[in-house]
Amino acid sequence: MIRARVGVVGATGLVGTEMLRLLEQRDFPIEELRVYASARSEGRALPFAGGEVTCEVLRDGCFDGLDLVVVDVEDPLALEWAPRAVAAGARVVDNSAAFRMEPEVPLVVAEVNPDDLRVMPRGIASCPNCTTMVLVTALAPLHRAAGIERLVVSTYQSVSGAGQAGIDELDEQWSKRAGDAESLRRGGAIEGVVVPGQVWSKPIAGNVIPLAGSVREGGYTSEEWKLVHETRKILHDPAIAVSGIIVVQLGHAAMPLGMLRMSSGLTSAITSGMSGSMRNAAELSTTFAPAAAAIGAHSSAIGSSTSTITKSRPSNPFSVRTWQVISPPANGSLRPSERADA
Repeated sequence: MIRARVGVVGATGLVGTEMLRLLEQRDFPIEELRVYASARSEGRALPFAGGEVTCEVLRDGCFDGLDLVVVDVEDPLALEWAPRAVAAGARVVDNSAAFRMEPEVPLVVAEVNPDDLRVMPRGIASCPNCTTMVLVTALAPLHRAAGIERLVVSTYQSVSGAGQAGIDELDEQWSKRAGDAESLRRGGAIEGVVVPGQVWSKPIAGNVIPLAGSVREGGYTSEEWKLVHETRKILHDPAIAVSGIIVVQLGHAAMPLGMLRMSSGLTSAITSGMSGSMRNAAELSTTFAPAAAAIGAHSSAIGSSTSTITKSRPSNPFSVRTWQVISPPANGSLRPSERADA
């Protein structure tokens, strides 16, 4: 077996920590592992595969000799250092938004469009936004079978998108209100219940906040525009009409309502077109799979799929509910995120 020399940039952040855990859990064939973090973490030992690996800082020549570099940092750092990793001879998988919409950078979900990796003129492959990834995993079989004409999507993003600070704020607010169901039930009518947090301007515990990212063109947020553009690119169809609203909650979830271009293929796509990372309700031994059933499983679970009843259009509307929730490491050793915007 060919073993690779791998680097992970942003190794002490939430995403980087999870990446190291997955590399170990899945026994990725590694000959050498280098991990990079900010100056405050230089020299810090991180556990890996029964041993330890020491954090380095990004510097000239730090990628020399590596085959693969995984980048888990904010956009400005990714823009600077991903090309330098390529120049040093490595291939790069970038988890930031820095290169997602670049025409010469494939935007890939492994279960949906892996063949796009065959053409990497810049040596970089980009990963989509977390919500987009969950959504297209479920929608790709439908699009291949019947063609998606239009999507209206309601999605729910995990608090972990704000890094460790977001998780801590949720935990603190839940703990503070433990045993106080009456206040939560009537929060809007009781003074002092709905108070600003440090990460969000409203409480997140027992709540959803209808704003993720910054407000951009047409009143859509930056996160909502990511969903629109990335879905079209991954499915290779710029004609899909996409409208989405993204709110913040616990766990990633999406409920798309769409119109198919053809009348056939919906049932077969749901039952036979799912990849190995997609699990339907039957496989989860429940009629409607709850979000909790996907925690820590690194797979998307379809809770239900229906044909929408309508008399106003002759098209072929459908509705699919899908979610993916990834839990923190079991040992609780989460560290402040070096990338707040997934």
